Amino acid sequence: MRDDPRDPRLPTSPGFWRSPLRGPWFTSVLGLVLLAGITVLFVTGLLSYAAYNPNLSPVNDKTPDKGILGFYLFAWPTNPHWLYRLNQGVHVTLGITLIPVLLAKLWSVVPRLFALPPARSLAHALERVSLLLLVGGALFEFVTGVLNVQLDYVFPGSFYPLHFYGAWVFFAAFVAHALLKTPTALRNLRRLREEKDDLVSPRPARPTVSRRGALWFVGGGSLLLFATTVGQNLGGPLRRTALLAPHGGGEPGSGPNGFQINKTAAYAGIDTAETAEDAWRLVVTGRTGTVRLSRAQLAELPLYSSALPIACVEGWSTPDQWWRGVRLRDLAALVGYEDDPPDVFVESLQRHGAFRKAALRANQVADPRSLLALYVNGEELSPDHGHPARIIVPAAPGVLNTKWVARMTFGDL
Repeated sequence: MRDDPRDPRLPTSPGFWRSPLRGPWFTSVLGLVLLAGITVLFVTGLLSYAAYNPNLSPVNDKTPDKGILGFYLFAWPTNPHWLYRLNQGVHVTLGITLIPVLLAKLWSVVPRLFALPPARSLAHALERVSLLLLVGGALFEFVTGVLNVQLDYVFPGSFYPLHFYGAWVFFAAFVAHALLKTPTALRNLRRLREEKDDLVSPRPARPTVSRRGALWFVGGGSLLLFATTVGQNLGGPLRRTALLAPHGGGEPGSGPNGFQINKTAAYAGIDTAETAEDAWRLVVTGRTGTVRLSRAQLAELPLYSSALPIACVEGWSTPDQWWRGVRLRDLAALVGYEDDPPDVFVESLQRHGAFRKAALRANQVADPRSLLALYVNGEELSPDHGHPARIIVPAAPGVLNTKWVARMTFGDL
């Protein structure tokens, strides 16, 4: 009897799953929410990857073997200046908000994962395979995404290729599943009476909550996660509400430099002897040769101000800060690019970690708001904010706003 798949003590038996909540209507509501939400997640994820301009330079490309998967890449714009902040804020906040919906959806269909026989036909076998890819891909993408947001890189390898390739596998299975199930889900929502299918238990337990009550519970969980996450992207007083976000606490320090950072000078291995006034020089190379500039010499050049945020892949961002420094296009003019500023390759004093070198496109260099910043909010940059000088570019991911800049090489990359 124990080997009989119909034994109600075994998960392969429909009688094992007794919750009266399971059914096509409940599953369909959750599925349609995920259909919209995951589509937005996928699009914002692709845009986030494009923002790094991976086709510009190998140092920007964290998925060098992407091949045809990079078909959509384009030169990332600098307008509006909050573009990356909005995109990544939506991507991370929505992803966390959808976690209760995803878990409820997986719970609602778990009997199908144990159904026997494994394949009743070729079409059924393909559906089961797509379901396994869908469930595995969803768990993989959400887990790696949350770990990345929490700055807890416990998974092997780099986050960028894992999340990028995983997203394509997951979304392919998601599209296949959506094409198969969306018409049925819409029919289920239109019916007033519950349709009987394999999700409805043949021996349901006594209900303790209605299906609509369960949906309210799931929605409440999502709303709670939204409220305790979104503040990391909005900044200001609302940052204190981001209890579940790694950058959701109070601002670091106080005064003009008292706003959020990611990497500290100590983490990056910055030696104060290298950044001292008599030691540090910015090396700028281009068409007409190389110039070396001290910080005092940079301060004597025409200085401009820009109000720009810093936004990072983890979903956090700062409000607009007032940066003051030398325009990147003016530095390009010093080495022979007076009218046509090209791409630039930027190198930092940073000792270790990703993006200690980064490339910027010509359109980013040419934007008058793009600066080699020397000051922020009326004060010299602090060591943690990149003293003696850092890059600040509108709409760029935070890691491309290189701190502790040592060398800039202008030219086509």
